[in-house]
Amino acid sequence: MTSAPRSVTRTRVLGNRPVGPGHPVYITGEIGINHNGDLDHALALIDAAADAGCDAVKFQKRTPEVCTPRDQWQLERDTPWGRMTYIDYRHRVEFGEEEYRAIDEHCRTRDIAWFASPWDTGSVAFLEKFDVPAHKVASASLTDDELLRALRATGRTIVLSTGMSTPRQIRHAVEVLGSDNIVLCHATSTYPARAAELNLRVINTLMAEYPNVPIGYSGHETGLQTTLAAVALGASFVERHITLDRAMWGSDQAASVEPGGLQRLVRDIRVVEESLGDGIKRVYDSELGPMRKLRRVAGVVAEAGDREPVAV
Repeated sequence: MTSAPRSVTRTRVLGNRPVGPGHPVYITGEIGINHNGDLDHALALIDAAADAGCDAVKFQKRTPEVCTPRDQWQLERDTPWGRMTYIDYRHRVEFGEEEYRAIDEHCRTRDIAWFASPWDTGSVAFLEKFDVPAHKVASASLTDDELLRALRATGRTIVLSTGMSTPRQIRHAVEVLGSDNIVLCHATSTYPARAAELNLRVINTLMAEYPNVPIGYSGHETGLQTTLAAVALGASFVERHITLDRAMWGSDQAASVEPGGLQRLVRDIRVVEESLGDGIKRVYDSELGPMRKLRRVAGVVAEAGDREPVAV
């Protein structure tokens, strides 16, 4: 006996929220390491995202000795905390279990989800201590098959960013992860990214190639209008880096959105998604008054049950 074919759907679930066409855009504020290792800054960023109406915030989790090339460990750099080696800096901006317990509790209090991008398999195991709704694959990790297999084994929804990646590399990553439980995000991995390199129509390309996968957008540009354009093109998941102040120290701050901009972005995404409609041309009740007042020639008589004139 042959089994019935599996229905094709673009809907996934992140926590208690469906993600995909026909559902509200899932909006994530990417905190990353913009907290600069300061828990109070992280909690303030969570508050900013919750106040703006975001669905989630996202962090980055690394094991510094695994994710930092050995030949860079002892390179020194200037930081807000003085001159230190690169490996010491990586530890300085990394949160441990105590901080993530506080983050988890604060997010529950603010009724906002959180998850993270693990950069190594040890970080996957670390994040599995928490009931996160998803894991994220950073664009830089798309070619790390060992990491992808560890993430797939968690059974959680995986959000996969595709910056700095070729179509062949993306297809391979989808094969490793499986397409049943992923959200695929178009991205350009420049910080900040130039408008000429955003190539937002790739959203449509990904939709055509992966018909059973929800397609999202992870933006690193300055400004808000291009992210709104991504939503208009059909992105059902949106991620933008957020910061308390774009002038703060850190490589991602300049490509981030401040609290006021984040509020405008969430507000305008909700307006855009409401305005998209279902694509079916119809005559609305609100148009009947103007039609009677302004239309001089009635045109073809509508069929029974058809309120839309088919010709004028």
